[in-house]
Amino acid sequence: MSADPIPLNDLRRHTESLSGEIHAALDRVLARGWFVLGPEVEAFEHEFAAYCGTSQCVSVANGTDGLELALRALGVGQGDHVATVANAGMYSTTAIRAIGAVPLFVEIAADSLTMSPAALSAALTTQVRAIVVTHLYGQMADLPNLLLAAGRLGIPVVEDCAQAHGAEIDGRRAGSWGNFGCYSFYPTKNLGALGDGGAVVTNDPALSRSVRLLRQYGWSGKYHSALAGGRNSRLDEIQAAVLRAKLPHVDGWNSRRRAIAAAYSQRLAASDLCLPASLGLDYVAHLYVVRSERREQLRAALMAHGIVSDIHYPLPDYLQESCRDLGFARGFLQVTEAACDQVLTLPCFPELRDDELDRVVAVVAASLPPKSRVNVNQAPA
Repeated sequence: MSADPIPLNDLRRHTESLSGEIHAALDRVLARGWFVLGPEVEAFEHEFAAYCGTSQCVSVANGTDGLELALRALGVGQGDHVATVANAGMYSTTAIRAIGAVPLFVEIAADSLTMSPAALSAALTTQVRAIVVTHLYGQMADLPNLLLAAGRLGIPVVEDCAQAHGAEIDGRRAGSWGNFGCYSFYPTKNLGALGDGGAVVTNDPALSRSVRLLRQYGWSGKYHSALAGGRNSRLDEIQAAVLRAKLPHVDGWNSRRRAIAAAYSQRLAASDLCLPASLGLDYVAHLYVVRSERREQLRAALMAHGIVSDIHYPLPDYLQESCRDLGFARGFLQVTEAACDQVLTLPCFPELRDDELDRVVAVVAASLPPKSRVNVNQAPA
């Protein structure tokens, strides 16, 4: 009999580990009979702001809405340029184009695959009205140097923290560095709801108020629209209650994710794979992503042994069919394109068992050339 499949993530295990707390949260909302913008949302916003180290949090329907509403609150609009990366799954590009702005694609650093400060400095002009910095795979971007580059022209920075819940540099968490930090609570995130959800954090009360108005039709009061560009983008009470139950566990889950990532990196160190750049607190191992010129061979070997992998992300934003009108061609950003051609995501989630990690390492090792074979017998971290 073949071994059981190993998933990329397993939300059944994740929710089962907190079954009692989740059911209690749901029962609390059902008993109250208040389902939209009620006390659970208010409490979660307060608790999540404290977790991120910001004074303000506004919950929204999803992370992409958060990016869009943050840009709107900063006054970005039709024809404005917004600097971003092209290797992060189209999320920032979608938000930028939704408000009629123009994405300015910036090259990434070859080690972290996040925005290169040197490339950003070279790309910035007075036409750029904002910068969206994506913390990719749970790896925080080089915010100290990116903020220096932005500060020279006084350009606001929006952090895309959708994959970086709890990551920190010098004791400051993702979301607390820029003018805004935008989070997704999609179920697979390090802090995930039972459906879609998102939040925008900031230390600026005026910007917070703008997002708060924009998430509900631009209302300053019921049925009184004060701010153009508003929409219906609200976090449900049920999702807020579930997120409140999960929030105290995030740092523990992140520690387990890092332990899994460290075990992978230690046991695959002798291979010719390119491994994640950091295993420190600036990395919360949302995804464990390796790079290989033999990606398809490696992925096929994993699949043959019942191990699920994925590609995050296979195509630069500017080469997507929906972006053809922007007029880019292959060869525009060489580091970005090489990364998209080589990245492969291995299973990494808090409930992954050590024996499953052993199997993943063994299959990866067996699929590499003999000179790159790695030690599969070492005990996992």
